[in-house]
Amino acid sequence: MIDRSKNPASNTLTAPHAGDGKSKRGKLRIFLGYAAGVGKTYAMLEAALSRRAEGVDVVVGYVETHHRPEINSLLDGLEIIPHRETTYRGITLNEMDVDRVLARQPQLVLVDELAHTNVPDSRHPRRYQDVEELLDAGIHVYTTVNVQHIESLNDVVAQITGITVNETVPDYLFDMADQIELIDILPEDLLRRLDEGKVYVPEQAERALRKFFRPGNLTALRELAMRQTARRVDHQMRAYMQTRDIPGPWAASDRLLVCISANPISARLVRTGCRLAQELDIAWYVVYVEAPSRTPLDHADRARLNETMKLAESLGARVNTITGTSVADALLYFARHNNITKIIIGQPLRSRWQELLQGSIVNALIRQNGEIDIYVINSGVENSAASTVSLIPSQHDLPAYLEAAVIVLMATLAGKLVNTVTALNPANLVMFYLLAVVVVALRLGYGPSVMTAFASVIAFNFFFVPPQYTFRVADAQYLLTFLGLFSAGMAIASLASRARNQTEAARQREQETAQLYSLSRELSATVDREVIVRQIVRHTQQTFECEAALYLPVADGLRIVDRTDAFQPEKDDHHIAAWAYEHGQSAGKGTDTIPGAAERYVPMGTAQRVIGVLVLSLKTDLSLEQQRLLDAFATQSALALEAVQLGEEAQQASLLREKEKLQTVVLNSISHDLRTPLVSITGTLSSLLDSDAHFDENSRRDLLMGAYSEAERLNRLVGNLLDMSRLESGSMRLNRELYDLSEIIGVARSHLREQLRHRQIIIHIPDNLPMIPVDLILIAQVFVNLLDNAMKYSEPDTPIEISASQVNHHIQITVADRGVGIPESELPHIFEKFYRASTVHGQGGSGLGLSICQGIVEAHGGSIWAKKRPEGGTCFIINLPLNLENRLR
Repeated sequence: MIDRSKNPASNTLTAPHAGDGKSKRGKLRIFLGYAAGVGKTYAMLEAALSRRAEGVDVVVGYVETHHRPEINSLLDGLEIIPHRETTYRGITLNEMDVDRVLARQPQLVLVDELAHTNVPDSRHPRRYQDVEELLDAGIHVYTTVNVQHIESLNDVVAQITGITVNETVPDYLFDMADQIELIDILPEDLLRRLDEGKVYVPEQAERALRKFFRPGNLTALRELAMRQTARRVDHQMRAYMQTRDIPGPWAASDRLLVCISANPISARLVRTGCRLAQELDIAWYVVYVEAPSRTPLDHADRARLNETMKLAESLGARVNTITGTSVADALLYFARHNNITKIIIGQPLRSRWQELLQGSIVNALIRQNGEIDIYVINSGVENSAASTVSLIPSQHDLPAYLEAAVIVLMATLAGKLVNTVTALNPANLVMFYLLAVVVVALRLGYGPSVMTAFASVIAFNFFFVPPQYTFRVADAQYLLTFLGLFSAGMAIASLASRARNQTEAARQREQETAQLYSLSRELSATVDREVIVRQIVRHTQQTFECEAALYLPVADGLRIVDRTDAFQPEKDDHHIAAWAYEHGQSAGKGTDTIPGAAERYVPMGTAQRVIGVLVLSLKTDLSLEQQRLLDAFATQSALALEAVQLGEEAQQASLLREKEKLQTVVLNSISHDLRTPLVSITGTLSSLLDSDAHFDENSRRDLLMGAYSEAERLNRLVGNLLDMSRLESGSMRLNRELYDLSEIIGVARSHLREQLRHRQIIIHIPDNLPMIPVDLILIAQVFVNLLDNAMKYSEPDTPIEISASQVNHHIQITVADRGVGIPESELPHIFEKFYRASTVHGQGGSGLGLSICQGIVEAHGGSIWAKKRPEGGTCFIINLPLNLENRLR
């Protein structure tokens, strides 16, 4: 540490510099002080100017100058991002504009006052959350903060200074920081700066801060800052030694457990546990025990417990809620199964007589702890005040106590009636009051049942014990009856209320389990994406009693794919959902990101990616149990949607493999079909070019005609490939005109003149057959392919027959041969690409001709099929439309 009393300086803990290159996550450098005025902002600006001189792109996101000239002079050389102005309660305030910083994308941004609270309409309620977003975007950050703003030291600072600091920063920010620089000056110099007016003190807080700036306070805070820095140095040193296998005295793998309740001191226990875990560098847990024997929490206690659990999570603890009939037994069971070596628990707040009646959790832990260390933390509250348990009903519980009083009255009336009719001994009427205690305990809980037991003793004494209608007791034996009635009533009240609480806890757990099971079962019962989406939204609406919607990524971004009927998206709904999707963090109501939103946005993520965003229009805030149930819902839904996506991807991969396999077959086939005519043409030309070879005119002509025939065959093959490519790409355009069928057949025969020279073609076309609206070249190609196919697969001395007729508004054309034919089982497949019939062996061809015929005919609005001729051979039937609508297609 360097002491810079005249010109504050810093002590850098780590070597890396921000701006040395973009990484996936930005680097955080914290300038830590022990009080305002030590020079954090000055040191930060000096470091930033040094980085800019090295060529780093530096901007100022937010720096509070307080009109100090030395700060303004340093800012003159830096680019300042304009602030976001907002009006709150009639006052215009400036806040850092996170969106402008993200759009600017600098290498390094300066953000002063890390613990600052943003105005309510900001994206995040706290500035440190803005900093986290900048770091996630890969931007390095320099920031400043005082030690009293560290969350785990909050209660320690309050003890030292007498002032509770409300603006705190979670400890994990310091743990994730790449650098921490301690900015230090002597307390005497700081006080002199304060007297000289060099330390900014708001007018409304001047008296409090004057009390804060006392030599003793400053010395203690300075020590805290040094300890915090030293702890970080020690952690880095041990991490360095461990990564390089340097031998040393390593700490044992202890684990710490903090037991909490709904009591306000639980927050102090959590902070104490955090500090101890940091000093020992060990994992720590925070546990709340739900014991049926304890009175159920009211709304205020439940809210306080949730806040304590959130605090523990923000400080890095693993938070668990467990159940057990005994708090001590449940804690020790959890501790032994999680290798806990230390337990922190608060000092008992109950009075001695309550501990005698109900037992002491601390004493039970100490008796049964075994090798586990027990730390009992002073509550800081007087036992007499803290342990006062009032049985006076609150306004919320008043109806329950009134109902209990009515039940006592009914028991009294029943006893009076029985006593009048039968004249029983009064001691026998005690059973009516015991029954009343049981009924009240089962129906209304522990508090009303205790009141019932007490009221029963009073009523029994007043109405039934001689002398009646007085509180005097003639026979002292009734005092034992009173004691027995009250004791039995208390025991029954405790047991019955415990059974009631156990039943309620079991019911809640069963309901949560049933909801998760129902969702899981219905999601696993289908692979239809739309059905899964509907089930997710429906179950969310039913379970959380709210309107819901589901965002999923589509081609043009994130969109609502399903929602409940009454769901109405807000103006910024899509932007908030996109933020939650991109960052994988919850946003909106009840979160730390845009908490003023009307909806809750929950990302549905798996270990690999975020699948979508579930939106809930909540009427009230969720309890911690509901939040965990919602997280489980989101995870189950994400896994179901991911399974569908993986199935689709697997299917695509399978199709790709089949396509690659088919391409290999095609290449082999095409290469063979191309090579055959090329070999013939090459052989003919090489023979003709051979000077030693002598051919007469007829031989030369035969060679040239053979080469020409092979060249035409090659041309047809390449043409088929090009036609198939045009058909599959959709680029084929029809040029329709009216043509006579005889003319079309003549064009096709001219293409096959040499091949058909010795083949008989029988044509049957009626004279009154109307002209057909077709593309001449393409339809002629159909006939070329069909005639070529007939010649290949029939004997040369057999004829090929072509006939036509008009059937309603279509022309039906038949091309038939007398070859070997095609098996019935293969007829549905012969128009598939590269398919060849099993009855044909040794015949050339790419297997594309018939597929091209089908594509061309269907492009004309017609159809083509094949059938086996009874007398042998294959018959191809073409059906082409005549109507005007198809003519104009």
